[in-house]
Amino acid sequence: MADRQDDFPLLSRIDVPSDLRQLAEGELPQLATELRQFLIRNVATRGGHFAAGLGAVELTIALHYVYETPHDRLVWDVGHQAYPHKVLTGRRGQLHTIKQPGGLAPFPARAESEFDTFGVGHASTSISAALGMAVAAAQQGSSRRAVAIIGDGAMTGGMAWEAMLHAGSLPTDLLVVLNDNDMSISENVGALSNYLTRVLSSRAYTQLRERGKRVLSQMPTILELARRSEEHLKGMVLPGTLFEELGFNYHAPIDGHDVLALVRTLRNLRTLRGPQFLHVVTRKGKGYAPAEADPIKWHGPGPFDPASGTIFKEKLPGPAFSQVFGTWLCDMAARDTRIVGITPAMREGSGLVEFSRRFPERYYDVAIAEQHAVTFAAGLACEGLRPVVAIYSTFLQRAYDQLIHDVALQKLPVVFALDRAGLVGGDGATHQGSFDLSFLRCVPNMVIMAPADENECRQMLYTATTLDGPVAVRYPRGSGPGARIAEEMSALPFGRAELRREGRSGLALLVFGVLLDAALELAERFDATVVNMRFVKPLDVDMVARIAERHEALVTIEENALAGGAGAAVAEALAGRGLLVPQLLLGIPDRFIEHGSREDCLAAAGLDRTGLTTSIERFWATRVRMRPRAAGALT
Repeated sequence: MADRQDDFPLLSRIDVPSDLRQLAEGELPQLATELRQFLIRNVATRGGHFAAGLGAVELTIALHYVYETPHDRLVWDVGHQAYPHKVLTGRRGQLHTIKQPGGLAPFPARAESEFDTFGVGHASTSISAALGMAVAAAQQGSSRRAVAIIGDGAMTGGMAWEAMLHAGSLPTDLLVVLNDNDMSISENVGALSNYLTRVLSSRAYTQLRERGKRVLSQMPTILELARRSEEHLKGMVLPGTLFEELGFNYHAPIDGHDVLALVRTLRNLRTLRGPQFLHVVTRKGKGYAPAEADPIKWHGPGPFDPASGTIFKEKLPGPAFSQVFGTWLCDMAARDTRIVGITPAMREGSGLVEFSRRFPERYYDVAIAEQHAVTFAAGLACEGLRPVVAIYSTFLQRAYDQLIHDVALQKLPVVFALDRAGLVGGDGATHQGSFDLSFLRCVPNMVIMAPADENECRQMLYTATTLDGPVAVRYPRGSGPGARIAEEMSALPFGRAELRREGRSGLALLVFGVLLDAALELAERFDATVVNMRFVKPLDVDMVARIAERHEALVTIEENALAGGAGAAVAEALAGRGLLVPQLLLGIPDRFIEHGSREDCLAAAGLDRTGLTTSIERFWATRVRMRPRAAGALT
């Protein structure tokens, strides 16, 4: 997107942070205004993460102004707020390509820029990574500093607190910046907080504090009295006692939209030794009224009209799978009081808004704590409840140990509703649900289902509640083929596949999940048999064997990594029966699929209609006929 230089006179002069550091401090407020307007103009054309970045504009400017990046390391948590960082670090002209194939990554990515010191996308990792960098600097005798910038949401993740406990026990120079955007502060309180922070972060205060410690260390009783007095005083005026107890020097809340105050405070903090914690209060969506009023709606909007605030929503052919899940959960909760819904901070994305309103006493948002979500569900199941954990496929990876030890080992009836399974599109490699079939299939006691359409998703979820052990139902982002959804719920035949088309060519397509619609189209071209496999575990081995005995070649199709996936399960089953038949396994290849639309990602994996057709044509044309014979009818 081309922007005239005179639209952004200061911003247009900044290609890298060293250019930013040439500006006078008095110019920084104007730069913040320009950067905010640049973000609004650019994100409006394509969509993307929005509200969080608007709230972090001044903080981003101040950090790059004070710290010698990229020599000093800035580590952003999650990365939703990193668009301003990308603009100031040489990518201003490419911002309009974000999330597009070949364009900028949606989150910080090491391969994209030397200023992206750590690749992110999942929450609560920044403190651990920054601490590692700080320890490495100390061991190498380097003067570089490390800063972790983490939001209040990401601070709910257990990993952040593990890192805090470790960092506080070390003498390592580390700054943790808490970007707290869940509350606002008044002008008066803000002025007082800024004053206290400047005082507490000043060299004079720190030297006085450390000298006092050295003197009083000779008098242990007086030292303990002084320590308690200091904590009592700070506890009355600052909410930092907890962080002080963890070993950090806490610096009181500062207005995160006062760029000059941020610069002064960060300058002081850069000279201090040991672990420091700066509490910054910001407002999501700052500078754009609709986003300030509803930051959840404007977290990651599609393209929008900046003047009216109208978001241009993509028209879907039917309800999204997350909506199908949300409706099913409400229906189930109405008929079964044992049903409990759990989400790790994904109420809107997982379709739980209506459930949270209708059944608040049975709805639990445990924040960004996937491990706790799974073990919490296990505890509920122990007492006779039927917990349903709504979680993105990529986030279940973070609770794998809990899934094995706390749920599967004890054969507890926990339902895992795996949203965003398969290729999700714009959020890229960190969010693709590429591995769940592989990492779940090897776990004893697990049942795994993959619906082909919206109605089958509803029926599979219901089926899951009738079983006595852990069950995962995995479904993709967005909508399906538009199947009619039956209000009545009935359990599917357990572990049984469904023959959807009987062909005469000798080729059979065994499909797991929503790629069935594309496979049925291809079947017409090849006159192939098509089986909707439905269950990944237990696999319908009898159906697989019957198909293998009566066909000359098999193709398995899945939206999961090929290694250890559903196709591998079919190959294992055939080997176990001693059946030799040429097989082609189609799925996500052994590489990370980058960002783009869902269709772009399917194409990159060879799973769009063109890719599937090309692969099957090549295989069918060059197949080795192990047992030449005509295809027989199935019975």
